[in-house]
Amino acid sequence: MAFWLLKSDPSSYAFADLRRDGRTRWDGVTNPQALGHIRSMAVGDRIAVYHSGDREVVGLARVARAASPDRPSAEREIVDVEAAGPLASPVPLEALKGEGAFASSPLLRQGRLSVVPLTAAQWKAILRLGATRP
Repeated sequence: MAFWLLKSDPSSYAFADLRRDGRTRWDGVTNPQALGHIRSMAVGDRIAVYHSGDREVVGLARVARAASPDRPSAEREIVDVEAAGPLASPVPLEALKGEGAFASSPLLRQGRLSVVPLTAAQWKAILRLGATRP
């Protein structure tokens, strides 16, 4: 199992929308590096959902269906994501910056990257900071 952070603008599609819908297609990713990460996702992988406008991790999800073409002729890939639950407390970006586990994270080095791989230590830090059990 791998861990990922997916960014979403809450005014476009908030974590509350994912909770309401239960499951959605995660599409619209165009950055080649982020698309490579999408292609690496497998069913059951864990996801931290990050609101880019608010700059905080707000909820948890999992990959429900592995990458598939967005359209038959498209170069982009999508995954299906299902809600797992909110964090007890949102985890602001500033708190992640203070965690040693995130020192070399693309989250901090490549701020505009919409799909970010997480290490197990980073995942545990998000759960701890969000006061959420695994």
